[in-house]
This record gives sequence, structure tokens and C-alpha cells, in this order.
Amino acid sequence: MGVKAADDAPPESDRFAPAPHPRDTFALFGQQRAERELLGAYRAGRLPQAWIVGGPQGVGKATLAWRMARFLAAHPDPTAPAVQRAESLAVDPGHAAARKLSALSFGDLALLRREWVEKTKKHATRITVDDVRHAIHLFEQAAGEGGWRMAIIDSADDLNMNSANALLKLIEEPPPRSLFLLVAHHPGRILPTIRSRCRLLMLPALEPASLEAATRAALDAAELVAPDDAIARACGQAKGSAREALRLLAAGDSPVGGLTERALAALPRINWRDVHRIADSVAGREGAAEFDAFLRAAFDWLGASLRRHDAGGLARGLGPRALAPYAEAWAFLERESRALEIYNLDKRAFVIVVFARLAEAESTARAALA
Repeated sequence: MGVKAADDAPPESDRFAPAPHPRDTFALFGQQRAERELLGAYRAGRLPQAWIVGGPQGVGKATLAWRMARFLAAHPDPTAPAVQRAESLAVDPGHAAARKLSALSFGDLALLRREWVEKTKKHATRITVDDVRHAIHLFEQAAGEGGWRMAIIDSADDLNMNSANALLKLIEEPPPRSLFLLVAHHPGRILPTIRSRCRLLMLPALEPASLEAATRAALDAAELVAPDDAIARACGQAKGSAREALRLLAAGDSPVGGLTERALAALPRINWRDVHRIADSVAGREGAAEFDAFLRAAFDWLGASLRRHDAGGLARGLGPRALAPYAEAWAFLERESRALEIYNLDKRAFVIVVFARLAEAESTARAALA
């Protein structure tokens, strides 16, 4: 399918406001190594048909995917002089291909993302098999723009089993001059048969200078102003993610992130006073930013715990036994947070249940290592 028209478009699941959508982001910060790898493969005529662009949220994965799609749309011949002398994937925003992509009117690009459900006024929680089938239709047709047929999947983490298998069939036998760009926050959780057919391109967390530049550029694009000290403080806490820096700036002086980190650090002992303060902060319509901060802190804690106990378990010959409690808690947190969004459940109760589950995971993992 071609990408839908942007007129009166609903909120987009692959955009983090106030930052502009990645298709409208023409500057790339701090990911020049990955950009050179894509450009070099294309220029040499050895461009794999499918790439997993992996890494943490907010480091430029989708921006790079759109940048690559824009370059191929503008320069469909890799042997052209403009391609051979190019030093980056930059395309002038005024180029016809760039304008079409920004307007979502480029006929040879399929965009797979969680779609807006008008009935519920929410985004779907997954990319469905029907979404993938619409994309397959585009690849069954001749290229209307006369160049490459492309698909951006943002993100591959949102595929369910049926949609992943449908995408696999398309990637296995693509028509000539096809390109699939799978944005992935957790590449290891992509269907192994898909991973085996893709080139993995991992993007690291942004270095401090690139992070601040990306954050300032997003604020400028949104015509927002923030004090220099607030930007510096947010970037210092954002762990290399421009998305997180913007979220911290939007949250202002909200104590939820720090309070959550303190409560998590005390596990398996639960400080119920702090937990109830967190639960009260995330409840209600005004608590969206605080709830995001809570979820981010919980996932960060699980990731750090997995890394820490992975080393400890291997050292003692325990293997997966030391990791299983955290992996199960991760799956629980991901599953239940999606259900919370679908059914509009009580966030306050959710926070309390999550802390109980994480405390149990920590206790079990410690017992396995004892």
C-alpha cells in the first residue's frame, strides 16, 4: 500500500511529540557510522534487501530509516554520479521525493505501524496481519515511482506472531529493488527467521554533544523554548536518548522518575510509602508523563538486573536459572502495560502489582545465586 494521506490525520504511533515525525527530520545526530554503512552498501551495489535498525529508543533509528528511504527515492540508481560522490544520505528538503515522503504521498513506500482505531480513539496495540497484507499488495505491483519499493516497519517490536510470519514471507522472496527497514528497540525479540534474513545495524546511545544537539533541534522544530540548565539536566539524565530528554523536559520537576528509581533500588524490600506516592502520581488523566516515567524506570531496572545477574549466573554455572525471574517479569510488564492501554485499567493498582512482581523476581533471582 502507499502511505495514507496526511490530511486531518489522527495521532501517529511512530511520532513522539513534541519532536517532529522522523520523516520530517532532516538532520541526523551522532549516527554517522551507521549512515556510512548504509550508503557504502548502496553505492557498492550490495545493498541487502532487509535491515534491522536496532538500538534504544530515541537515538535516531527511525530518523535514519526515513533518511535512507528518502535517499533511495531521490537517487534510485546507485551508479549515478550524485550517489557515488555523496558523503551522506542527506537529501534537500525541497527535492520532489522528499516533499512526497513528508506529505505521505510517495506511492512506493509502505509504512507499517500501530494504526489509529477510530472507534476506541486509541492506537492498536500491535501491527496486524491485515496491515502487512496491505503492504504485500504494494510489492506485488510495479513500482509506480519507477525506482525502489520500500517498507518501513516502526517498530518491529509491535508485530504479533501472525503479522511477523506474513512479513517473513515477503522478506523471503522480495521482488527486485525492494528494501525493508525494520526499526527495533529490542532486536533480539524479533522472530529468529526474520532476523536471519536481515542485516543488523545497531545504533548506540547518543554521546552528550549529539544528544544535546538533537534535543535542541527537536525543540526548535516544535517552536519550544527551554532554559539551558533544564536542557543540560534532562540530557544528563536521559542515558543517550533524545526521546527521554524531551520527556524529562515535558515532565518538568515531576519526582516520579527519581522516586521510582529509589523504590526499585530497595527491592526486594518494598517501601510501600514510596510506591503509593508513585501510584497516586500516575493516576488520572494528568498523569500520562508520570506513568511513562514509571514504565521507563521499571524497564531500565529489569534490563540492568538482567545484565548484572547474567554475569553472576554464568560465573557460577547457573545459566538461564538466574535470569528467568527477570525475563518473566519483563514479559509480564510488557503484556500488562499493553492490556492497561487497551482496557483503560486502573494505573494506581497496576503500579502496586508491578512492584510486588518485581520484588518477587528479585527475591527469586537472589535465591538462585545464593
